[in-house]
Amino acid sequence: MAIIRAYDPKRDQDAIIRVWREVHWITSDEQAKWAPQFMEKARTDVAEVNGEAECQASSADGTFRYLDEDLTMSAIVGVTTSRIARKQRLAQRVTAHRIAQDAANGVEICTLTMFEQGFYDLMGFGTGPYGHRVRFDPADLTVDRPFRVPRRLKADDWEMIHAAMINRRLTHGGCRLYPAELLQVELNHAEKSFLLGYCDGPGGELTHFFWASDHEEHGPSYIYMMAYQDHDQFLELLALMRSLGDQIRLFQMVEPPDVQLQDLIKQPFRARMVSEKGSFNTLIRGDGYWQARICDLEACMAKTHLDGPPARFNLALRDPIEKHLDTDAPWRGISGEYVISLGPESSAGLGADPALPTLTASVGAFTRLWLGVRPATGLAVTDDLDGPPELLSALDRTLRLPVPGLCGWEY
Repeated sequence: MAIIRAYDPKRDQDAIIRVWREVHWITSDEQAKWAPQFMEKARTDVAEVNGEAECQASSADGTFRYLDEDLTMSAIVGVTTSRIARKQRLAQRVTAHRIAQDAANGVEICTLTMFEQGFYDLMGFGTGPYGHRVRFDPADLTVDRPFRVPRRLKADDWEMIHAAMINRRLTHGGCRLYPAELLQVELNHAEKSFLLGYCDGPGGELTHFFWASDHEEHGPSYIYMMAYQDHDQFLELLALMRSLGDQIRLFQMVEPPDVQLQDLIKQPFRARMVSEKGSFNTLIRGDGYWQARICDLEACMAKTHLDGPPARFNLALRDPIEKHLDTDAPWRGISGEYVISLGPESSAGLGADPALPTLTASVGAFTRLWLGVRPATGLAVTDDLDGPPELLSALDRTLRLPVPGLCGWEY
C-alpha cells in the first residue's frame, strides 16, 4: 500500500525529477535543476510506492481577494503521478492530504487550475466562471495613446517581478502567491520568453509589465503574466503590444475580468473570419479553467460583506474530501449543518433553525454560489445545490457580485 508523507529532498528529489520528465513537465537539464527549489519552497507531499516517490502534490501560500477582503489561501501549484502509478487513487489521496494539512494550519480557501473538469470535484472544488482567452493581432488594437520605451526584464529580476505581482491591481477573485522563489523557478523554467515593463514606483519599483512566450519570429506569443496598478498602466502595456505588431502577428492573453478586450480590437469579426483556418487565427474562447473550495466556512462568512438584501437560512453542507483522507488527518472537511447569515455582516454557525428554509449543497457548489460564479437558481439546475424556490431567488438577489477572476497570475 502506498504511503502518503512529506517530501524529503534527500530521498525523493531524483524520483520526482524522473516523474516530471515522464510527464514532460521538464524537457531539459536546465529546467531540471530548478525542480528541487520548487519542491522545497512549496509545501510538497508524496505518495511512496515500493520505496520511491511516484506521486506528488505541492501547495503554496497566498491570498484570495473576496470583494474588499483578503482571505488566506492555499494554491495547489502542482500535482502529478508517474507512469507506473496511475489509476491507484494516489493523486486524490496525496492532494487531499496536502489540502488537509493547509486547512489545519488556518487556510480559509484553496484554489487551483485544473487539467480537466471532474477530478478535483472529488475533493470539494467548484469550477470558476468562464475566463476569456483572447487571440488578437496586436496591429488591430485601437489603443491610440503614447507609450514610453520599456525596460527589458529578465529572470534575474524575479524579486522585483514578484513584488509587482503582489502590488498589482486586484479585483474580486484575484490571487497573490508566496514565496517569491516559486516565481523565480517559473521564470527560469520558460526557455523562450521575453519581459517588458516600466519602473514607475517612487523608489524605481517595477509597476507594470507583461511576460510573453517567444518561440517563433512572428508568434503566436502567449502572455504568461501581466501586472498593472491602474487602467492607465494597462493601456500603456496594450500600446506597447501594438508597437510590436509589425513583427508579432498574434498575442494570446486571458482577459482581465473587469475589461472587455473586444472593445479595443478593430473589426474583430472580420479578423476572425479571415484568419479562421490559419496558424494566426484570432478568436475569443471561454472556459472555466480554475477551481476553488472553502476550507474554513466560518472565517469565509465573517469576511463576507454584501450590499444586497440580507438572507438567513440553514445550510446542509456535504464535503466529499473526507473519503480521500487517512483516518489520522488533522482536518476532515467541513460537512455539517450550519445557520448562515448573509448581509453587510455575515456569519456561519453550527446547528439548524427549524424556522428557516434549508439549502442543501456540496462544498464545491456552495463555494461557486458564494463567489458569484453563477446564481443560485442556475446552480440548482447544473450543480449539487437545492433549496426552496423562494430561497434560491432570494440568494440570487443577495449574491450579486462581480465576476471573479485570477487577474493575471495563472498558476
